[in-house]
Amino acid sequence: MPDARRIRRWRRLLADEREEAAVYRELAGRRRGEEREILLGLADAEERHAAHWVELLGPEADRPARGRLRMRVLVQLAKRFGSVFVLALAQRAESRTPYRTEPDATEAMAADERVHEEVVRALASRGRARLSGTFRAAVFGANDGLVSNLALVLGVIGGGVPSSVILLTGLSGLLAGALSMGAGEYISVRSQRELLAAAAPGTGTSAVVPQLDVNANELALVYRARGMSEREAREHADEVLRNPQLAPAADRPGQDHEVVGTGLKAATSSFCFFAAGAAVPVLPFLSGATGPAPVIAAAVLVGLALMLTGAAVGVMSGAPPLTRALRQLAIGYGAAAATYVLGLVFGATVG
Repeated sequence: MPDARRIRRWRRLLADEREEAAVYRELAGRRRGEEREILLGLADAEERHAAHWVELLGPEADRPARGRLRMRVLVQLAKRFGSVFVLALAQRAESRTPYRTEPDATEAMAADERVHEEVVRALASRGRARLSGTFRAAVFGANDGLVSNLALVLGVIGGGVPSSVILLTGLSGLLAGALSMGAGEYISVRSQRELLAAAAPGTGTSAVVPQLDVNANELALVYRARGMSEREAREHADEVLRNPQLAPAADRPGQDHEVVGTGLKAATSSFCFFAAGAAVPVLPFLSGATGPAPVIAAAVLVGLALMLTGAAVGVMSGAPPLTRALRQLAIGYGAAAATYVLGLVFGATVG
């Protein structure tokens, strides 16, 4: 008979598998078509793993157990959101599978978990692609607002200016920076979309495929220009000539536009998030307080916000959130400290 410690471990693994299955079923309830089927397939696989622990536990399987806290939280997030963030968290959960070192798990179960990680990574990448343009603008806008306005405020504080000047400087930096970021994002995204549009395959090629000279087969030149080898281009062109319906699928014009996003969305996201980030270091000075208290409060608030944005990037990219949060904090505080020192130097020089 297995000892009590082993039974507890099995019961915990059983609970985790049931929680994971619940996560995928909740996510499937918010999806349609192929993604729904894939998520339901993952849930079925987790339930097969759960059945393994039920068989080992026997009557002990009837005793309820709770899964790990992060899995229980993930189930609640899946019920309420079902977003790409939940998929990214599920990807991290799959990457931490204990089955690589669990002696009572089968090799097939360990292999399944490795495959599940790749499946969830692929599903999450679809959402990341849809969000990438707006999300990039939001993260960059919030981070720039936090760092630049904190640095600006600390710089003028280092120069020894009155509290009213500090507040005016912070508000001016907020408005000027938000407008600049919004305009810059709009121009950047619009320019990138125009470049992609110029490079995208045209849609008129498929209409003339039936009229092409089969012997000359100049369609092969199109595919060679797109990067195929001579042999691959010739074979693909022959296939398209035999079945002209394949031509539109081969062209796929404009597919990268979705990844880039729209200029208006990126500009709006960048403007709003920069303004929100830039407002954080200004808030403590709105009360009219003087001395070190508002400075410390601004630094603490900005530090927390920087860690939040860094953790969000970590979750979205599948990287450790804490590592990304600390990196964001170090960069932001470093820039602010450098500006404060410059303010001290120039303030002393002017004085």
